[in-house]
Amino acid sequence: MTDTTIPKRRPTKPGGPAKAPETAPDNPPYPSPRLKDAPKTMREVRLARGGKKRPQKVEENPLREGLRLERVPDPSTLVLFGATGDLAHRKVVPALYQLWRTNLLPHEFVVLAVGRREYDDDTLRAEFRESLEKFSRVLPLDDAAWRSFAGRIRYHRLDFDDASGYDALATRLGEIDKEQNSRGNHLYYLATQPAQFAEIVGQLGRVGLDHERHEGGWRRVVIEKPFGHDLDSAIRLNRELGKVFREPQVYRIDHYLGKETVRNLLVFRFGNGIFEPIWNRRHIDHVQITVAESIGVENRGAFYEATGASRDFLQNHLLQLMSLVAMEPPATFDADALRDEKVKVIRAIGEMTPDEIRADVVRGQYGPGWVGAQEVHGYRSEPDVDPLSETETYIAARLEVDDWRWSGVPFYLRTGKRLPKRATEIAIQFKEVPHKLFRDSAVEPDPNLLAIRIQPDEGIMLRFGAKVPGLGIDVRSVNMDFTYGSAFSVDSPDAYETLILDALLGDASLFTRADEVEGAWGIVTPILDMWAGDPPPDFPNYEAGTWGPEAADELLARDGRRWRRI
Repeated sequence: MTDTTIPKRRPTKPGGPAKAPETAPDNPPYPSPRLKDAPKTMREVRLARGGKKRPQKVEENPLREGLRLERVPDPSTLVLFGATGDLAHRKVVPALYQLWRTNLLPHEFVVLAVGRREYDDDTLRAEFRESLEKFSRVLPLDDAAWRSFAGRIRYHRLDFDDASGYDALATRLGEIDKEQNSRGNHLYYLATQPAQFAEIVGQLGRVGLDHERHEGGWRRVVIEKPFGHDLDSAIRLNRELGKVFREPQVYRIDHYLGKETVRNLLVFRFGNGIFEPIWNRRHIDHVQITVAESIGVENRGAFYEATGASRDFLQNHLLQLMSLVAMEPPATFDADALRDEKVKVIRAIGEMTPDEIRADVVRGQYGPGWVGAQEVHGYRSEPDVDPLSETETYIAARLEVDDWRWSGVPFYLRTGKRLPKRATEIAIQFKEVPHKLFRDSAVEPDPNLLAIRIQPDEGIMLRFGAKVPGLGIDVRSVNMDFTYGSAFSVDSPDAYETLILDALLGDASLFTRADEVEGAWGIVTPILDMWAGDPPPDFPNYEAGTWGPEAADELLARDGRRWRRI
């Protein structure tokens, strides 16, 4: 049935009917009704311009070409909770000083240090100066830069469990916003004990310090690991954070993701066309990820007793590195697209059964030994450690990613204290050639290997076979080695510098999301639960200065493989 309804005329303005525009005499008498913000036709756009040309794009300053950072953060106040603690003095404040010294922070920037001690501004500044002289990446300190930076530091005393104190904090921040023109932008950095996270966040919400303003004024919170101590506690923590802050406002910091070589892994994988075709189960035999530490627990015995290697490294650092190796290319290089692909990897690992845990996970605890020609105590002799402790200082695991790209490729992960050296490395072991032509070679060349060194001596090494000069055919393995120091002749920024700057810029690419944290705990919690019900191995089961318990070597030996010698 044909619709014969005649559209209504537009209402006329006072003073007579509206005249048709002279530039469009052929307009129909009954123009189709149009929404106020509906897109215009090409003809209407051309007539509306009246021959005016579109403004030309302003040319960018050519001197900025090649700079790592295209913009500095907005004017803001960084509220540092736990400012008198060890983390603030060792990592956070040195990172902020370096960012200020290199002109990567806005002029309208303030550090409001929050702590429990009876300090004033000058006392805290003096302590920060002493810490910088010990822990700054660049020494000696630049006196002019320090004086300028120190002028941005304020101290505010607050007991974290005192509700009334947060009202005073809100008032103080309002005063700073007016005095320093920081526009209401606040970054809350929680460098405190994890048990205080929920209390601080809840109080910030109670006094309205979480509210973002429509006319500008963002609010973000940085949470240090560990994010809970098992799956249930991680879910509860995320729920408490979600009551106050939206997920885009929460920045869970894992400093390993801020390391230059870890970030370069993304460029290496997705910025080079020669690796993607072979980055799969058809060409890769297995992957090894090692995070080795030569130090013991130092003065953190009580902390480590409640944490262990599984919570301290496996749940975050190792699984983060594994997800970056195994992830699919993201659609775009923004935070959510990148983290979506990482979460897919975590979910594809799946929960292990008790039998799989017993077969594929090895735990260890170091005893007395020698590290770097120095005799050291065993873990049970460390301060604040139970003499009968069952806490693991070493863990090795065999995991698989059950997806199309990686099915059947084992990922071997290991981390431990009091190992022979400090090293973090990702080793991609390729499969052997299908047909060996050079059987008569004096030494059979090893399969191709790609090693990505995260610390120390950051770089990438590729191993391949080459002919030895001389008569005959003698093939040996040689290395093609790239190191950051020699290639760029610049110091890499500290991980905390990168991550704090990204948080101020609102870039969450290198921070973990709630579902990613819970997915990682979903892998580790069943391991912890099974260990709680099974008797431990005969601890200690490896000497300090060795590469871990024999069971870790057997984990690979049963697959016909061995740990790479670092």
